[in-house]
Amino acid sequence: MAHDSGSDNRYTRGLAEFISGLRYDAIPEQVLARIKLLILDSLGCAVYGADLPWSRILIDTLKGVDTSPGAAVWGTAVRLSAPHAALANGSLVQGFELDDVHRVGVLHVGAVTLPALIAIAEMKPGMSGKEFLTAAVAGYETGPRVGMCMGQEHIGQGWHSGATVGVFSAAAGAARALRLDADRTVHALGITGTQSAGLMAAQYGAMVKRMHAGRSSQSGLYGALLAAGGFTGIVNVFESEYGGFCTTFSRSTDRFDRAKLVAGLGQRWETMGVALKFYSCVGSNHTTLDALRDMQTEQRYGPDDIERIVVHGSQVTMDHVGWKYQPQGLTSAQLNLPFCVATLLLEGDVFVDQFPESCVADPARMALAEKIEVRHDPEITARGSTYRHMVRVEVHLKNGKRMSRTVEAPRGSEHKFASEADVVEKFEKLARHVFPNQQVEALRDAVLGLDKLDDAAGIARLLVR
Repeated sequence: MAHDSGSDNRYTRGLAEFISGLRYDAIPEQVLARIKLLILDSLGCAVYGADLPWSRILIDTLKGVDTSPGAAVWGTAVRLSAPHAALANGSLVQGFELDDVHRVGVLHVGAVTLPALIAIAEMKPGMSGKEFLTAAVAGYETGPRVGMCMGQEHIGQGWHSGATVGVFSAAAGAARALRLDADRTVHALGITGTQSAGLMAAQYGAMVKRMHAGRSSQSGLYGALLAAGGFTGIVNVFESEYGGFCTTFSRSTDRFDRAKLVAGLGQRWETMGVALKFYSCVGSNHTTLDALRDMQTEQRYGPDDIERIVVHGSQVTMDHVGWKYQPQGLTSAQLNLPFCVATLLLEGDVFVDQFPESCVADPARMALAEKIEVRHDPEITARGSTYRHMVRVEVHLKNGKRMSRTVEAPRGSEHKFASEADVVEKFEKLARHVFPNQQVEALRDAVLGLDKLDDAAGIARLLVR
């Protein structure tokens, strides 16, 4: 197999050259402004996640085997070795279905990029805020392109792309933070890619779904650190016909497109394609919730008025969130579309306070969820991954009235990005669950002023309880 010789690694090397060669001054102002808001959002999600039951189990378990003071576990007073801190912190960002998503690349970017990057900032004090932002952009540009290369079928066949694809965002950010040259960045990607894993069945209630992002961030950190020391990886990790990332994680070669790995590098910025969540549930549900809120402005209706609700969506929406709800844990509650619709109608919102552990088997929500049907619409699927969250929602009321709304992109999406005020408000609401106001404000100002920081490790110090 000629490809296996490693002589053809044009895509792996193309990414590596972009990552290692990226300079702060080459990043457009709008991208720098956006990355600061994205970082702030992820850190707010992580701080809120610190006290969640599954977070405490993970952190306590890691404390039992790791007494290193290397890096902070955000929102706590705990310190662990840098790889274990990355594992914990990525899990915290993903802890309550609140974090960002690149919808086309099907990736929660901050959860995998930032834990590895901030761990390096702590390991190597003196990294300027501008260098930190440059490394972050390298990570945010890389992972989504891998997701776009793999396409919707990757998650459709059962891989959790936030985990499998996410390793490359982590490796890219960490490699750039360590100032690896292109050759060593190739090895960082190759070391990281072979650690890629994550099964989508975790969505049905398992705590382990929260850990996927942390494990990916840890893998990317290992990849960059080992490459920095001279350890070698698969130099054609994307190109290899046998055992390469693309061929192994997709059933057939016509289901991935390697050209998307490098298309538009340095010209089209995928960082601008990262969306934020304003509901505490999986991103596939947000367009439906927006449609229902919009229809309530036309006519107020409550749960007792509902005859039935029909959501027409893509095959991904059907498979990912349209299954019959079973009370298997909080993860299943936050991922299941009928349950989240019932939550909105009964509770008036779908944010953190609407998901106590007791909600999982709430008879009222479960009864209302039975009135909500999710149907596949082939026309929406045919529009491709850009529209995979598009829905047409029909509300049938008991009085005979029927309303319908089509929503292509949710509030906070790359098409309707939130204002700075909205992002800051969400961050402050989440962080105040854990930190006093003064610390919340100091962290907010440090992130929004990252370009002025002499030492990015100051961010980590503000994340400690």
